[in-house]
Amino acid sequence: MESLIYFNWRKMMALEKHYPTKQKELIYAAFWETEGVYHFEPDANKPVYSIDTPPPTVSGKLHLGHVYSYSHADFMARFHRMQGENVFYPMGYDDNGLPTERLVEKKLGIRGNQLNREAFIQKCLEISAETEKEYQQLWQRLGLSIDWRYTYRTNDNSSRRIAQQSFLDLFSQNLIYQEKAPAIWCPECHTSLAQADLNDLERETEFVNIRFKLESGEDLIIATTRPELLAACVAIFVHPEDERFLKHIGKTAFVPIYQQKVPILADPRADPNKGSGAVMCCTFGDQMDVIWWQQHHLPLIEIIQPDGNLAEIAGDLTGMPVAKARKLIKQILSDQGHQIDRQPCNQSIRVHERCDTAVEWILTHQWFLQILPQKQTFLELGKQINWYPTHMSARYQTWVENLSWDWCISRQRFFGVPIPVWNCSACGKHKLASADQLPVNPLLDAPQTPCTCGNTNFEPETDVLDTWFTSSTSPQIIGRWLEDENLFRQVFPASLRPQAHEIIRTWAFYTIVKSHYLHRQLPWKNILISGWGLAGEGMGKISKSRGGGSVAPIEMLNRYSADALRYWAASTVTGKDAIINEEKFQNGTKLVTKLWNVARFCEPFLQTPIPMLEPSAYSPVDRWILAECQVMVETCTEYFENYDYAQAKNTVENFFWHILADNYLEMAKFRLYDNTHSGHDTARSVLKQVFLTVLQILAPILPFITESIYQILFAGEAGGTLDSSSATIHRSLWPKVDALWKDDEILLFGSALLETITKVRRYKSEHNLGLGAVIDHLCLSCQNLQHLHLFTLAMTDLKSVTRATKIEILEKSQEDADVSTESISIQIITCA
Repeated sequence: MESLIYFNWRKMMALEKHYPTKQKELIYAAFWETEGVYHFEPDANKPVYSIDTPPPTVSGKLHLGHVYSYSHADFMARFHRMQGENVFYPMGYDDNGLPTERLVEKKLGIRGNQLNREAFIQKCLEISAETEKEYQQLWQRLGLSIDWRYTYRTNDNSSRRIAQQSFLDLFSQNLIYQEKAPAIWCPECHTSLAQADLNDLERETEFVNIRFKLESGEDLIIATTRPELLAACVAIFVHPEDERFLKHIGKTAFVPIYQQKVPILADPRADPNKGSGAVMCCTFGDQMDVIWWQQHHLPLIEIIQPDGNLAEIAGDLTGMPVAKARKLIKQILSDQGHQIDRQPCNQSIRVHERCDTAVEWILTHQWFLQILPQKQTFLELGKQINWYPTHMSARYQTWVENLSWDWCISRQRFFGVPIPVWNCSACGKHKLASADQLPVNPLLDAPQTPCTCGNTNFEPETDVLDTWFTSSTSPQIIGRWLEDENLFRQVFPASLRPQAHEIIRTWAFYTIVKSHYLHRQLPWKNILISGWGLAGEGMGKISKSRGGGSVAPIEMLNRYSADALRYWAASTVTGKDAIINEEKFQNGTKLVTKLWNVARFCEPFLQTPIPMLEPSAYSPVDRWILAECQVMVETCTEYFENYDYAQAKNTVENFFWHILADNYLEMAKFRLYDNTHSGHDTARSVLKQVFLTVLQILAPILPFITESIYQILFAGEAGGTLDSSSATIHRSLWPKVDALWKDDEILLFGSALLETITKVRRYKSEHNLGLGAVIDHLCLSCQNLQHLHLFTLAMTDLKSVTRATKIEILEKSQEDADVSTESISIQIITCA
């Protein structure tokens, strides 16, 4: 074996034996903030990459699902910053509207209407401010590269002004209207809802078969799941081709118990295969009832009140909640002989996504934004946006295609952006606030001018805007539309909208709608869709409002590290849900530890200047890893450009473990340890180039460990590859492919080299020998003459990795080649 000349490099070590995770996280989080590493530069002459960051709803504790999805946007912010772009990455908080109200009610143990309006709003402001501080602390622990100077809240004056100005603009375009009409209503939250606020929920219920009497005395059997609505029955519908009922079409029937006469009408939407085939229409049981009521000009009987209880028209059921009334009416029907039987069934019902309460349809005055006349326009706009992953665009398209109603934008709540309208007490006309009044609160402020009729007395609008009406102007809010023309011009349209898949129908769609109506522009060029963080197999999405999962993010950050959690977040392909998986956290920790250990190995070899070297000075093994490095850089760059951070992580991680750590370092050790070897400096040069490149590619995903190593080994020492802020890896320029080292032939040689190493390691394993066991004589035969020559030049590195005292390299004979499919054959003659 070659003798090695060791020098005392241990005394030069600056990296601790073990990576001090918590210490480094605190140091560099403070360093990045103090030095303004992530600051947007409005006066810089660089291309802008702006991110329309999702403002988390202030509705409870953040959970690991947020860690998962918010990391994805940060990966892209860091990548584009290292591309030399001027990244605009603000944070917002969605702290107005129903979700925040429910959080406050839960914390205080009261309902909002138990306090006067202003007192409750003040409590909402106080609790949301406390909650937002907790959110920011978590984001900073996680290492999000936010420019906190541009933080906004959807309930701050700027956001309220923008939301109200957008209302005025849309009203002036005749796109907003108010009418008394059936609206989706949540009895639990006491507010109207939009179609997008609903989820479908499967439940077990039963069809109740009820006997209606016809004027002829015959029976007509109606199957219903909502017998409590009998008092509001206004018609019976059957399919026009259902022969069972043809003779009854146009006749009338008597509603049992309440005895009102109702017509029997034909409509192709009556399903002959559902229930008895005859269905009662009540005002209102579901969306179909509303459609029939409108299209057939049926009378209106209002049976469900805003509190969810039944009105006086319900007789003995008056004042009862729906579930209790349903139970009682079944008993009454049975006692009076109107009920034939009951059949169990499964039913899909619409529920409010915030509280899982079954919604009702009630007649109320509401404000609406026109959507339906422009459905085709919105479908086309969706196609002009780059969706990542691409299949998520189908969710948008399906949602728009199936829209049935205009957007109800008013809410009967307290904590939200007020609708900037008064109503004239004399003529009833709407009086809109003027632009210079905004933000305005009609409950506290008065119009600046009289009504057109001359009256000066007004009734304030008490409703607030749907929180999505404000959130859908997030591109305008982050750009400070109406306040900072220069900033808005730079960051709008945004480069990226990151968001979760379940709010494509709300946040994504409404933002496209508002930007089109306000600016005739798309709100952003690209949309990155994240999946959910799941508590476990089949356990569903983790939710803030439902407790946030069993393990708090801060607990996992303390147990592992920010980099380990970010590693997990980068381990699932774009758009996919991810189970909270501690094995992934552990794998992330192993990678962090390995990076630190490799850095400690590299440190003594990188502390003295490396001379300029001619390409011809590099060994075949050096040229091989440099060629592999170019492939890795090219591949990872393409993945990041296409928002595929998971594949980028997998690619660089595989390169680091299997190309650099497992193989190159073992091959280069002889040259590295022997500072008199002619290949000593080339090995040091390769180590510097390749390890720095690995750190830079990993930096968007693992910001703390990469910065920790970079600061000690590379800061300001990257030979012209950095911009003026080279004091941090996160402002260093992304690695470029160096054509000098692209070499397909050397890559083929590398495959043969790895095959040889694998065979030697397998031999040692099969003979219970350690990988460091010395081999007396290794005989290697190869048919490829070029590879044979390269193996000869790589003799020192082969001895280093195999620990062979003597290596014999032979040309494989044609006869041997004809009977073997292996490109490389080895023979280990003796082993010490």
